[in-house]
Amino acid sequence: MDLSAPLPVLLLAFAPAVMWGFTPVIEKRALSDGGAPLQAALTVVVVDSAVYLVALAVFQDDPFGGISLGTVAVFAAAGAVGTALGRIAIFAGNARVGASISSAVVSARPLFATALAVGFIGEPLSAPTAIGIVVIVVGLGVLSLSKGGDLGGWSGRDLLVPLAAAGLFAAGNVARRWGLSTAEATPLEAVAINEFAALVALGAYVAVVGKDSVLGRPRRSYVVFAVSGLITAVALLSMFTALAAPEGRIAVVDPLVATAPLFTVVFSWLWLGNLERVTRGVVLGAVLVVVGAALVTGGPSLVRGLTTLGV
Repeated sequence: MDLSAPLPVLLLAFAPAVMWGFTPVIEKRALSDGGAPLQAALTVVVVDSAVYLVALAVFQDDPFGGISLGTVAVFAAAGAVGTALGRIAIFAGNARVGASISSAVVSARPLFATALAVGFIGEPLSAPTAIGIVVIVVGLGVLSLSKGGDLGGWSGRDLLVPLAAAGLFAAGNVARRWGLSTAEATPLEAVAINEFAALVALGAYVAVVGKDSVLGRPRRSYVVFAVSGLITAVALLSMFTALAAPEGRIAVVDPLVATAPLFTVVFSWLWLGNLERVTRGVVLGAVLVVVGAALVTGGPSLVRGLTTLGV
């Protein structure tokens, strides 16, 4: 990781890690006070969609003007499948195993993204990436044996829920990467289409079968999930701004963003003492997943950067 990148780029990449480290903690509190995963997913997507549509109107001339229907379909499919289902899974995982465990497991998404990219896009698999995959798998194993997380207890099978979220988010990321490769859409247009499609998918699902999971929940939970959605929107815009900068290479931005689970562990220890247990195993597992994710996303550039720094 090139730590010689300008300070504004580093701060723009680091800010989402702090914000995404914090949101699972407030979401866990709301879920424990009567909120529901489907309610949380829908509320977050409603807020995100509104923020992105406003941002498009303010910051971009002629939004969606030069995008083909095929490219729109790619981003829409990524939102309807990856984001809509992924958000439900991530909130359900938070409710089952706790914020600290769930956040770390979801951060294993580079494992799935790499497998999909190698299999469908033909991206090469470097040695650092392969090592990173092994480190992530070991980290997940440590988390499963950590005896931490939700004080109500959970089984190894419950880890499949946040792991499913990681897989769904990874599939969405690969689809978006392929869509952005057409150079027809800006990142802001892509994420706006993605979130709006997720909103339509979640809204349709709620209208058909899920009204009881959304209506009649404690009023405070709606406020918390709305705040989480606003924080998520700001975090994504910050990350995209960092990536759009000339020095904002993925090898610089992604490893910093991937440190989010470490902040979740700290915030959980500070504010979820009556709901979660943060053990040494949780800390070690989170660190391993973060290091593995950094190796997978940064790859050879990260190794060269660490070598240059004498690490």
